Amino acid sequence: MTDLFWPGDHLAGDAMSDTAFLAAMIAVEQAWLGGLVAAGIAPAAAAFTVPVDVDVEQIAHAADADGNPASPLVALLRERTPEPTSRWLHRGLTSQDVVDTALMLCLRDVLARLTEEVARQIQDLAALAETHRRTPMLARTLTQAALPSTVGAKVAAWLNGLLDAAVPLASLRAGLPAQLGGAVGTLAAVVELVGSVDGALDLTDRVAGRLGLAAVPPWHTTRAPLTRIGDALAGLCDAWGHLAADVATGSRTEIGEFAEGSGGGSSTMPHKNNPVRSVLIRRAALTAGPLAGTLHTAAAVSVDERADGGWHAEWATIATLARRTVVAAVHTTELLAGLRVNPDRAAANLAAAGDLGAEQRTMAKLTERQPNSTYEGVTDRLVDATLNRAADYLKDAP
Repeated sequence: MTDLFWPGDHLAGDAMSDTAFLAAMIAVEQAWLGGLVAAGIAPAAAAFTVPVDVDVEQIAHAADADGNPASPLVALLRERTPEPTSRWLHRGLTSQDVVDTALMLCLRDVLARLTEEVARQIQDLAALAETHRRTPMLARTLTQAALPSTVGAKVAAWLNGLLDAAVPLASLRAGLPAQLGGAVGTLAAVVELVGSVDGALDLTDRVAGRLGLAAVPPWHTTRAPLTRIGDALAGLCDAWGHLAADVATGSRTEIGEFAEGSGGGSSTMPHKNNPVRSVLIRRAALTAGPLAGTLHTAAAVSVDERADGGWHAEWATIATLARRTVVAAVHTTELLAGLRVNPDRAAANLAAAGDLGAEQRTMAKLTERQPNSTYEGVTDRLVDATLNRAADYLKDAP
């Protein structure tokens, strides 16, 4: 895919693309029909192979009539498959089952990709924190010189933020839910097909297993499964945005404490080395929160047993958020792989800040002790604790 409005979009590959979503919807239909056949409800001859000529654009155009892409897909598959497949295809499902479950299949791939990128980032940040754990640096608050610190302490703060955002990924991946509820989430049609409540529940459990998703009660208008994922994606972008903002600020010409490994150029000023990776990461961070907020708004106005607009607002929103998060992940991995620290500039900026010892002298006076030789507090211990946390995460990471 390409997107001139979002440079770097191609880095997300097929994640949450129209093609991936269409393939996921077909996979849901296949798994359901396979479940009906395996349960002896549909005849063995009803199993079907995916037609190779399902056109994304055709489905997209036809979706305008019923307001969702599952309806025209089912119609097309029934048209292009013989009996008894066409008769049994989609029986017991509803369009929301297909769309929601397909979204989970696509998001599973996104979460797997993000987990891989985050692991690389944690490794690079841990190495950077260890290397510069005692490199002197000026700490700033509200844009102004504050106290002495270290580069290691700053990197540890980035790493802690990333770890906070990364922790939910494993549980989300393990618990992605199928949506198999029928027309209003009661499985009424499935009970009718199977002949018993227990049989209907067993069928949905088995189909969820076929898809590698969790078997849970229908969540038609209870949208926490999607908002949780949106929150996790936005949380990652928050962590990366914080890191990128520090790098962009620290790479200012007059500061010069950080530099991207290969910055971007200017169309008119050849002397520039723009922190392009940081800029593009910040762009994602600025837009991720509002997209996640749209998911919450849609969830809050969800009504009846299928929402009249809220559900529909989710699809493009989660797809956009997911793709942008993947792009931001790749950009962050690239940024950290090439990030350069300039200890000399960091030391010079610290020295140029002048006398930063007023607070230390006040504390020493209160205790009637001589000031310590340094005023870096527990920065070394903070770095150790963060490195231990990172090692634990990497040890348990899938």
